[in-house]
Amino acid sequence: MTEVAAPAAAAAGGGPRPARTGATRPTAARRRGAGPDLADLLPDAVLRLDTEGRILDANDAARQLTGYPVATLIGSVCAELLDPQGPNGDPLLAHGLHRSAALRSVRAIPEQAVRLLRADGAEVAALVTGSYQRDTDGRVSGAVLVLREAGRRAHQTPTGMEIVSTVSHELRSPLTSVKGYTGLLLSRWERLADEQKREMLEQVNHDADRVKRLIDELLDISRLETGRLHLRRQMVRLAGLIDTVVGKVSMEYPSLEARVTVDVDVPEVYADPDKLTQVLTNLVENACKYASPVGLEISVGARPGEVTVSVSDRGEGIPQADLPKVFDKFFRRDLGRPTGSGLGLWISRGLVEAHGGRLSASSQPGRGTTFSFTLPLIAFDDLHPAVH
Repeated sequence: MTEVAAPAAAAAGGGPRPARTGATRPTAARRRGAGPDLADLLPDAVLRLDTEGRILDANDAARQLTGYPVATLIGSVCAELLDPQGPNGDPLLAHGLHRSAALRSVRAIPEQAVRLLRADGAEVAALVTGSYQRDTDGRVSGAVLVLREAGRRAHQTPTGMEIVSTVSHELRSPLTSVKGYTGLLLSRWERLADEQKREMLEQVNHDADRVKRLIDELLDISRLETGRLHLRRQMVRLAGLIDTVVGKVSMEYPSLEARVTVDVDVPEVYADPDKLTQVLTNLVENACKYASPVGLEISVGARPGEVTVSVSDRGEGIPQADLPKVFDKFFRRDLGRPTGSGLGLWISRGLVEAHGGRLSASSQPGRGTTFSFTLPLIAFDDLHPAVH
């Protein structure tokens, strides 16, 4: 422990610093100039190393993560000062850069978990990724590392078991209903009236749609994250699409009352009707679930270059602390009835953005919440120019 803290003590005491072979001070120079270094505006720690693992540059987030002043970080050997270790306790960077640097085809450093020793002697868990800097012949001249405290990621991102638990719970409810009604129909078919059979089959059909929607949501996550979402665009009349969505949601919420207002000058939009139906269904169901099925307002208006669709409720509103989180994956508020997968709003924003639009939320405590999304008025010829 004494050996690790020695560089900091030397710097703090004003004594001689270790030699800084190849070290540069662009950050300090820019601080004396017109404004902060761009790297200092980043939320993640950034370290630039030479081939021996010596720190050539560091941003302000690195100071916050490690507890060392930037002046102490620069010129120090990363392995000696921060003592980085893997999850199994093996030391990292003990012999300069990772051995993968010797492979000329390797440029990116995959994300991995590390433990660092802070200036106060405490350990901090972090996730590190980065890239190698190579010359035209492929020889490594250094590396740039980006580190993020693992506690933040662990708090924000669900584990695999949490995801499996959430999805399993959402599948269990409709499948239990399907199993119960089909079993009842098979065992008592002759004794059930036609109206009873019809009601049971309608419920089975509705629950099957719920299962399909959840599966589609999981597939959409993969497509959105990998950039493989394909939109099947066609001219869509929003008024008719909204009527269809309200009719379907009213099957689950029979007390649904929604006032639909569509401006007379709203044109058809060139979009994927299935994806728009998914977005609107998520917004209307979200309002029914967390606010009330009564008093909903759905409005559509046209502005220069775009169409705006808004879904407003008269609920208690979303607390300001939760408002920035509503589009996070798997986020579910504690108010109302917190059912659902927590995927709907995240996917909805991705689908709207895939169309070139924006999805946002605003709320007034005690007065309700409004979700609005825009769709650009893109002509068919803009996306499919004629080939001459």
